[in-house]
Amino acid sequence: MDARADCDPEPKLSGHFLYIDRISGRTTAGYLSLEQTREARKCGCAPAKLNHHMWPGWRGAGILLSCTCSAGSAFSFRAEPRENRSAEGAAVLRKGLSLVTTVSVVTAPIRIEVQHHLPSIVWSHATAITESQRQVSDVWWSVSSQFYDQSFNGMGDEGWRQKEVEAFREVEGLGPEDDDLVTSAINKMLSFLGDPFTRYLPPAKFETITNYATGKATAGIGVQLLEDPRTKNVRVMAVSKGSPAESSGIKIDDTILGIDGESVEGMTSDYVSKKCRGSPGEKVEVKIMRIDGRAKAIEKTITVIRQTIQQVEVEASTYASNSGKKIGLIKVPSFTTETEKQLVEALRTISSDGNADSVVFDLRGNVGGYMPAGVNSAKLFLPARAHIIAEVDGAMKVKPYDADSVGADLSLPIFILVDKKTASAAEIFTAALQDNRRAIVVGKSNTYGKGKIQNVQSLSNGSGVAVTRARYITPSGRDLNGVGITPNTSPDKCDSTDSAQTCLADII
Repeated sequence: MDARADCDPEPKLSGHFLYIDRISGRTTAGYLSLEQTREARKCGCAPAKLNHHMWPGWRGAGILLSCTCSAGSAFSFRAEPRENRSAEGAAVLRKGLSLVTTVSVVTAPIRIEVQHHLPSIVWSHATAITESQRQVSDVWWSVSSQFYDQSFNGMGDEGWRQKEVEAFREVEGLGPEDDDLVTSAINKMLSFLGDPFTRYLPPAKFETITNYATGKATAGIGVQLLEDPRTKNVRVMAVSKGSPAESSGIKIDDTILGIDGESVEGMTSDYVSKKCRGSPGEKVEVKIMRIDGRAKAIEKTITVIRQTIQQVEVEASTYASNSGKKIGLIKVPSFTTETEKQLVEALRTISSDGNADSVVFDLRGNVGGYMPAGVNSAKLFLPARAHIIAEVDGAMKVKPYDADSVGADLSLPIFILVDKKTASAAEIFTAALQDNRRAIVVGKSNTYGKGKIQNVQSLSNGSGVAVTRARYITPSGRDLNGVGITPNTSPDKCDSTDSAQTCLADII
C-alpha cells in the first residue's frame, strides 16, 4: 500500500487506545504500536483528515473519530488488549462509503473501533454530530487527557465514558439558542469528577477569565461573584476599587437577587456575571440583599452605570507605624501576567524617599489568578534554589518550582495580610515566603485553601474548559487544599474593611 503524498511516511506517534467490542459493548484498554500507527497514517489519518461522526447501530458512546481515505486504500491491524484478548480488524474504503474501522492518531487516548471479528464490513452512511454534541466531545476529551485523577473519581474509563454518552444524548437536538441547557449538561457530566475546579467555561466566562489573567479591560460593573453553597444564590466576593459598583454602594457579601427586574435567585455566577456585563454607559438595575449590623436582611435595588473596567494594578504607598517606623505597603488585588513587573516597580516606589523598615503585602480579597505569577513573584524575595512549590500529578510525579536566581530583596522584613478569600496564586506566594521563613503571615482566619492547579484551554466555539491537572504542596510539605494557610499571628481587629495600619498596630 502506497503512502499518501500528504502524510508523514514516518510518523513518530504511538499510544494507548480503547478497544470497544461492538457486540458486547465492553471496553478494554490496549496499546497501538508505532507500526500500526504508521499504517493508519498511510491510509490518510492525518490530523487534518479527522472528522467527528455518529455511527448507527453501535452500542457504545456514539462519538467516533474517522479517517477520510482515498478510494481503494486499505489497512489492517491486530490489537492486543490488556486483558489478553485479541481482535483483528481490516477495512477497505469503497467509493462513496465510510470506514467501519476507525483510528485516531491525534488525541489521547488513541481509540480503535473494530467491527467484532467481521473484517471488511462497511456501512453505507454516517451522521454528522451537532455543534452542541461537539462541545460535549471537546470537553470530555480535554478532561480525559489532562485530569490529574485518572481513575476519574473512581468511575474508571468506562464509567467516565458513560457520562459522556449521557451528556451526548442530553444535548441531542439542541441548537445555539440553547446555550444554557448545553452548559448545564456539560457541567452535570463534569460534576461526577468530584472536583469543583474542573469546569466548563461558556464564551463570556472564558473571556472574563482570560482578561482577568492578562489584566485586559472589560465592560461591566466591577464585581467578582461567588455561588454561596448554603443559599444557592450569588454573592459579591470582591468589588474593584474605583468601579461603578463601588461608587453605587454595592459591597462585599451582598447577595444579588435580580438584574433589570429579572430574578437571578438560584442562578449560576456565570449567568449573573453575563447579566452584569454590557456596553459602557448603559444602566443596569441590581437588586441586592444585605445583612445589616443587627443581623437583619435588607433588600434594595441599586442603579449602576456600566463602564470599562480596568484591572486594578499593584498599589504602593508608605506610612509611619505607631512606633515611628517607615512601613512600605503594597496592595496586590490579583496575580496576572503583569504582577511580577508591577511588584518590582512598587519596591522602587516605597524606597524612592529612603529605605523602609519593613514591607507589608496586603493580599486580603486576592482570589489568585495566574499561577505562574504567584511563583515568579515569590522568587523576587527568595534566595537561589529556594523551594517555592512542588506540583504533584495523579501518577505522583513531582515537578519542583524553585527560585532560579537571587531575589530582588532578601533582607527587608516582610508581613503578609490575608483573609478567608486569599486563594490560589496568592496562597502560593504566601506559603512560599512563610515556609522559607521570609515573611510573617497576619490574619484573623485561614486562607481559602485552593491547593490544585488548572489548565485553562480554549475550545472551538469561543468557550473553554478548566481542568485540574495537579495538586501542589508547599516547601514544608503542606497540602493546602481545603485547609488553607494558618497565619503566624491573628490580631483582634483585622477585618477586610480594616486598614493595614489597624491590622498591624500592635505588631510592627
